[in-house]
Amino acid sequence: MNSADFATVLPEIALAAFALAALMFGAFTSKDKAAPALAWATVIVFVLLALWVGTTAAGTRTAFGGMFISDGFARFAKVVILLSAAAILAAGQDYMVRRNLLRFEYPVLIALSVVGMMMMVSAGDLMALYMGLELQSLALYVVASINRNSEKSTEAGLKYFVLGALSSGILLYGASLIYGFAGTTLFAGIISTVAAGTVPLGVLFGLVFMLAGLAFKISAVPFHMWTPDVYEGAPTPVTAFFATAPKVAAMALLARLVHDAFGTVPGDWGQVVGFLAVASMFLGSIAAIAQRNIKRLMAYSSIAHMGFALVGLASGTALGVQAMLVYMAIYVTMNIGTFAFILSMERDGRPVTDIRSLNMYSKREPLKALALLVLMFSLAGVPPLVGFFGKFYVLRAAVSADMTWLALAGVVASVIGAFYYLRVVFYMYFGEEGEVLDGSMSAAQWGLLMASALIMVAGVVNLFGIEGLAAAAAETLVR
Repeated sequence: MNSADFATVLPEIALAAFALAALMFGAFTSKDKAAPALAWATVIVFVLLALWVGTTAAGTRTAFGGMFISDGFARFAKVVILLSAAAILAAGQDYMVRRNLLRFEYPVLIALSVVGMMMMVSAGDLMALYMGLELQSLALYVVASINRNSEKSTEAGLKYFVLGALSSGILLYGASLIYGFAGTTLFAGIISTVAAGTVPLGVLFGLVFMLAGLAFKISAVPFHMWTPDVYEGAPTPVTAFFATAPKVAAMALLARLVHDAFGTVPGDWGQVVGFLAVASMFLGSIAAIAQRNIKRLMAYSSIAHMGFALVGLASGTALGVQAMLVYMAIYVTMNIGTFAFILSMERDGRPVTDIRSLNMYSKREPLKALALLVLMFSLAGVPPLVGFFGKFYVLRAAVSADMTWLALAGVVASVIGAFYYLRVVFYMYFGEEGEVLDGSMSAAQWGLLMASALIMVAGVVNLFGIEGLAAAAAETLVR
């Protein structure tokens, strides 16, 4: 590794070094006392790294012979990942402390998973892709089952591990096929092979297998089977983390794979991505209708929203990548606020997940109920909230790529999905009074809930400049 390579991967090295230092600090000090300090230190490091990466000079730099790429697309995704991880870690502090779940390993594992995510979005090679993906996944397997006293948490971690191993095997098989037919693992070499003439059938099979493996990571149908059970069984702060940063990383990795390695044949992979999008939108929207557990509801909501993000990617254009990035930034913001509220749902010190417990919540907490109403409306895509513009962008990208059928499917799925979001609002304002929620919000949870709701309203002016940043990022990927 020369000095140029070192400078290119310096943010990742800095975060990995911090994680190792935190691990040693926690191991040689009082673990109970070290955990909160390490968690807050991790939040600060995430924010500082986001500022560092976000202010890095424009341009594209590569390291390790093209295996690692630092460009505008990667920087945009990394900032979203780091800020969302910081927000979720801060929001979940109070929850984890009160339930004696905040061990010093927790922030260390979160930091290591974020290192993997940063590697994923900068991958320029099949081996680098797999390294980042497994570093993220191995940390998340442990985090999902961090509540060792809960059978559901242990079950969630085991299910995620077993199905994750299956998806990794599928992805590796696809990578081996691509390597066998293309003769290289570098994305730049693969796209040269693809662009030279007729795409070898083995390469197409390999691409399909890799898409299937990555679809597992973003909970796309039919590889979504782990999502509801893991979301329900894992501690709520872990569920919130699963619903945000890893989704951005996996979606960005998928975009980089199809455009950097197969960008010259969008018609071949666009059909597969389009199918994943339609299946995810409809299954997520329809299956969520029957859910009463708010964590399972958010799991199916996540499946549906990944379908909408895939609509933008299926278009195979720079506009589609821009729409996908805008959608993911908005989606993460909405989920941070929603989970900040879910973390406060308690009765007699116990977590409550039944949405019927929100009956007439507006009478007791009108401001919090209003904030959640805004977030639910935005998740449903009700204009003029920011969530509407996220869906508008991906549907516009599909229409501009002559995939009107995909846009129409998105409109229908959005209408179906609005039901279960509006039902939460109905319970809060018109439900039958019963046992009340008595949980309190920490300052971080309250601030994130209010900030997310405010962004959904105030962002309609110019989306806080996200549109322009996403367009610049998309241009560096789709050339």
